[in-house]
Amino acid sequence: MNTTLINTEILPFKATAFHAGKFVEVTNATLKGKWSVVFFYPADFTFVCPTELGDLADNYAEFQKMGVEIYGVSTDTHFTHKAWHDTSETIGKIQFPMIGDPTGAISRNFGVMIEEAGLAERGTFVIDPQGKIQIIEVNAGGIGRDASELLRKVKAAQYVAAHPGEVCPAKWKEGEKTLAPSLDLVGKI
Repeated sequence: MNTTLINTEILPFKATAFHAGKFVEVTNATLKGKWSVVFFYPADFTFVCPTELGDLADNYAEFQKMGVEIYGVSTDTHFTHKAWHDTSETIGKIQFPMIGDPTGAISRNFGVMIEEAGLAERGTFVIDPQGKIQIIEVNAGGIGRDASELLRKVKAAQYVAAHPGEVCPAKWKEGEKTLAPSLDLVGKI
């Protein structure tokens, strides 16, 4: 995992996703112009993955209200994504694109490919409208992520982007006080 990806532009990619009952092309250019979450997970038809994706599906309307698109990505094919969507009640709720990355190229671009397994780590990337990575989180395989915590982080990233000179402290929630870093603030927190 390369933390130097923060504030770097996402690398070019082209892939097929299952979305809204169709197969659609998704590229790095697709992500530009709006906030995006690229949500890598190890594999379809597994155990922790459907709980995470179901949680995202349950919170998808809130992400949409914030102008954020979610992209689920695994090294499965888009055909496998369709089969999982069609056979799982939990996955059937998903309205966001599910990108197939069978070559692992996208997973490698984001530094989350587990080469010996041919699977992606549980990586979450928040990308700003310019295509730059603002948040990176990678969990071990057995540790599921929480969509409500991701919502909080995206709101903070959007706030900071819209308010230069302000930063969000720990546990910041929308509407709470932010900080304006300055010499006067040093040692006062």
